[in-house]
Amino acid sequence: MTTDSIISWDNQFALSILPQLFQGLWLTIQITVIGTAIALVVGLLVAIVRFSRIPVASALFGFYVQFIRGTPLLVQAYLAFFALPGLGIKFSPLVTGIAVIGINYSAYTAEVYRAGVNDVPAGQWEAATALSLPKARTWVRVVLPQAIRSVVPMLGNYLVQMFKDSAVLFAITIYELMGRVMAIGSGTYRYLEPVTIAGLMYLTVSMAASLLIRLLERRLVISR
Repeated sequence: MTTDSIISWDNQFALSILPQLFQGLWLTIQITVIGTAIALVVGLLVAIVRFSRIPVASALFGFYVQFIRGTPLLVQAYLAFFALPGLGIKFSPLVTGIAVIGINYSAYTAEVYRAGVNDVPAGQWEAATALSLPKARTWVRVVLPQAIRSVVPMLGNYLVQMFKDSAVLFAITIYELMGRVMAIGSGTYRYLEPVTIAGLMYLTVSMAASLLIRLLERRLVISR
């Protein structure tokens, strides 16, 4: 195979690899959706505990956030995939990857939630106290609806970022979109077509998601 054939675009080859790349894209979307759900739920729990200053638990979650935010996603993926099995904790690559990216982003969403809670006017807390609302109801009915509404754009940005960061997971044998690209490239010695098509797929989905997030943000602003 000549160098010219490697760097020149081949339409027939590009069409032939589309099914594999779409399979990888679909898996990437699944990873993003489930990972986002994990990040939103765990991040909310962490934020509430830290804001409530629960003894010991608050400090532990504070360390959790600092550790996750202070270490690269790739290092965390390697630790979960290669080190944890040595301790008897072993899951499939896909489950491991989803858990890792979800937990990684939970540290970031926790800080976003915390910022949203801090922005809730003090008068709202005082009103809930004056009405003798239970603490749980205060959070669910008064604080969280206001806090989450104000941070939807930032949470949406993290969703888009997670979609792109999922490419890291091919390093632990998950054949999402980037994993498919590397498999095709290493098997055919052609990278131009798979890399270009994958880049367009990442761009298209990211732009569509960003548009939906902006529409949601506008709707929330109107409904206030």
